[in-house]
Amino acid sequence: MSSHKDGKAINRRRLLTAAVLGAGTLSVVGGSTAALAGMRDGRSGAFLRAGLRRPPTTGPATPGPSPSPSPSLSPSPSGEPKVSATTRAGIVHPGALHTQADFDRMAAKVRSGGQPWKAGWDRLVANPNAQSGYQPRPVATVVRGGTGQNYPLLFKDAAAAYQNALRWKVAGSEAHGDKARDILNAWSATLKALAGNADRFLLAGLQGWQLANAGEIMRGYPGFAQERFAAMLTGIFYPMNNQFLTKHNDACITNYWANWDLCNMASVLAIGIFCDDQEKIDQAVTYFKTGGGNGSIMHAVPFLHPGGLAQWQESGRDQGHTLMGMGQMGAFCQMAWNQGHDLFGYADNRFMKAAEYVARYNLGQQVPFTTYRWGTGQNCARREQTVVSEAGRGINTPVWALLYNHYGVRKGLRVPDIEAYAKRVGPEGGGGDYGPNSGGYDALGFGTLAYTL
Repeated sequence: MSSHKDGKAINRRRLLTAAVLGAGTLSVVGGSTAALAGMRDGRSGAFLRAGLRRPPTTGPATPGPSPSPSPSLSPSPSGEPKVSATTRAGIVHPGALHTQADFDRMAAKVRSGGQPWKAGWDRLVANPNAQSGYQPRPVATVVRGGTGQNYPLLFKDAAAAYQNALRWKVAGSEAHGDKARDILNAWSATLKALAGNADRFLLAGLQGWQLANAGEIMRGYPGFAQERFAAMLTGIFYPMNNQFLTKHNDACITNYWANWDLCNMASVLAIGIFCDDQEKIDQAVTYFKTGGGNGSIMHAVPFLHPGGLAQWQESGRDQGHTLMGMGQMGAFCQMAWNQGHDLFGYADNRFMKAAEYVARYNLGQQVPFTTYRWGTGQNCARREQTVVSEAGRGINTPVWALLYNHYGVRKGLRVPDIEAYAKRVGPEGGGGDYGPNSGGYDALGFGTLAYTL
């Protein structure tokens, strides 16, 4: 394994070589191709008013798969470049929530002070979890549910790893890259088990996909113990994700709300992407389409209504969990989109219609409601909801920028309620900006920066 110092020397030589060649598309494991283009045309000092440092080009710090070929850029439906860099397995990297084209756009917009990206960046920079002085607190066993709960340690550290990784990737701050790496390394060196009551499956799902996304951003960063991190994801998180999706904790398959399935589906998908495991990606995508639990699209969105609306599975429960569902399915569809699967548009934009329904009701308008019936417990005891719930109505969560920019901007579809909610919530923050409890960390957030097209 090469040292961090040796890696920097190699990176400087790569940058000089790229500057001399002056043509073609650069393959950058960590950092922005837009920033490197600045070297080629002589703008080597910019990141302009913000005085931001350019991300280093880095090679793998630990033995692993052969490097990806150089990405090729082609127009996306929105006219922006879309990266098609793939590994030998045909999996795009970076390719979980964000592609290299996304990072290039963020870097260019922040560098120029463009709005609303700069406002989104300012929210990231101000977040206490996004600081290079953040100190992780890894433990061997994380418990959610029952006695001895300590799971805030993990959801806060996962958010901090993602936020520091995002600051490094967009602005090139090595201190933040080092911090993201150190958080991920600390957990992969320490964590042995996830425990608790049934809530342990929420822990495995939510923090599984969040950690995998932070790891995907940090691929190839000097000193990142990538293989050990992958072993943690596949050895600790994935088995619980898979167990839940196949056995549902030995309960009636409709016992658990949509979010339970969704976070575990997202974890399987994100782990598959990070680990170059096409079988896991296929498992997650197939479950979205045909799975028997409430996270699959036809169960999560059980009823269609006139006017382009569709009822969400948890709408009769409360709006906090309903809004959480928008974030979980949104993240799942975004990761799938970056791997070439259009689940946003699946079944005639069924998710979009549900998001319009949820946004409309939480913005204070009325929506139709069809009585929802389901089975609970181990014996599928019947329950029903007859009205949409007012509990938690109108709270702000950082999940709308992603949905608006995909449906309203990229696809050019009319989504007035999604758009209105995105404008009300923006600029979106992330974990640490929406309270100290787990609900404030269920979404990674920062969608104004990350998803505005």
